[in-house]
Amino acid sequence: MAYIHCGRNALRQIIKDTSFQNHYRLMQPLLYACQGVRYRKLEVILTKNIEKLGKAGDTVKVAPGYFRNHLMPKLLAVPNIDKFAYLIREQRKIYQPEEEEVQVVTTTVEDKTKEYEKAANRLVNAQLVLRRLIDVEKFRARATKDDPIELRSPVTKDELIAEVARQLCVQIEPENMHLPTPLSTFGEFEVPLRLPKSISLPEGRVHWTLQVKIRGK
Repeated sequence: MAYIHCGRNALRQIIKDTSFQNHYRLMQPLLYACQGVRYRKLEVILTKNIEKLGKAGDTVKVAPGYFRNHLMPKLLAVPNIDKFAYLIREQRKIYQPEEEEVQVVTTTVEDKTKEYEKAANRLVNAQLVLRRLIDVEKFRARATKDDPIELRSPVTKDELIAEVARQLCVQIEPENMHLPTPLSTFGEFEVPLRLPKSISLPEGRVHWTLQVKIRGK
């Protein structure tokens, strides 16, 4: 071993003293061969997808230091030996999801119309209940008990639309509801709805309405 070590040092010194360019000197095959396993690549099997290196299950060549310091501590790769290769293959058979066939469901105009009719009937047959605080000052200033009880904050169209989505699970647009002024008192109200003409009205009804009841907390 002492002879080999001295021989390597001698070769380095010879090439260092020559007048070759740096890039040519680094490519000397004799010096490259004397470096031993230092510059050899190591074959590993990736356990996870690594950008610019490969996918899980691929066999790639990496520097021993890169495998020892980065891939192996994080369990990103294992050495390419029969034992690990068999384990990786079996693991991929168990955990690799099978590709499912995606079926394209086509919806027709009739199907959409039925959905709209179902949602419209739900709006008509249900009652939206809201709880609000009263305006205490106006409540005490009432002339008679029959005067309406005013709310502390009126109920707007946006609040009604949000409550319809929460309570009845129906999504409607602002233009589908006609509410010129917010609801400012307790009581029961019929809020007109503007739905497409393609949706047929139930029997006995002239127009679409939403029943809204506002009560105190």
